[in-house]
Amino acid sequence: MFFDCGELYNKHLVNVIMENMKKRGRLKFHKVKTWYLLVFLVPLLFVDATLLRIDHIKMTELRDAVLAADQNDDDEATSRNLEALKDYVFSNIVINVVDDNGNQRVTFGTGPFYLEHQYLRAANKALEEAEKTIASDANPNGNIYQMASDVCRPQAIANGWSWNDANYINCMTGEIQKYPAASEINDTIAASLPSTELYRKNYASPLWAPTFTGFMLLLTLIVIVVIFIRGVVWLFLRLSLLFV
Repeated sequence: MFFDCGELYNKHLVNVIMENMKKRGRLKFHKVKTWYLLVFLVPLLFVDATLLRIDHIKMTELRDAVLAADQNDDDEATSRNLEALKDYVFSNIVINVVDDNGNQRVTFGTGPFYLEHQYLRAANKALEEAEKTIASDANPNGNIYQMASDVCRPQAIANGWSWNDANYINCMTGEIQKYPAASEINDTIAASLPSTELYRKNYASPLWAPTFTGFMLLLTLIVIVVIFIRGVVWLFLRLSLLFV
């Protein structure tokens, strides 16, 4: 019985101490003047902007690594870098400014970007398949692909286009379309050409993430809310005094 009474007393004592600490904490917070919070908010906003900038730069570096691997025709490195970019963007707050038909807009994430060289390789492969089909076709215009090639290859040499250059591909498809028998061939090419959407990437980041940047933004939001509430209370009291 003595032990039980002692244990109850200790629990009561702990509860009293905790309650006093909470009251003191509330009193200390209430003593913090609003202008102190405003002064504290200025460097806090600067820190937030710096952290967001660092996260943006990191995302840009990872995205540039993807585009560099794609330009080097290294599919393995492109896939590996894409995974690293996706993992980073999905776990961090990344604010980005993108160009939307000439208009600048703010978005969370990478914004759209394209694996152009992967697409050109796939499109060129489709043209090679079309060449085989056209060459084996008996049509009144003969080998249409060869005729288109005779026109486009000199242009490619003069302008320095490579075999997988978009200008060369566009020239070839444009020349093929000039022939009456090309409608069937165009259907074959259109069916075999890959969709550009398969090579369009756009990773969205969360609005908030449990990172250092995220917790600093949360602290900033709390300070702003406290300042706003205090401002509303002060305004309400000032207005109430006018009607007393």
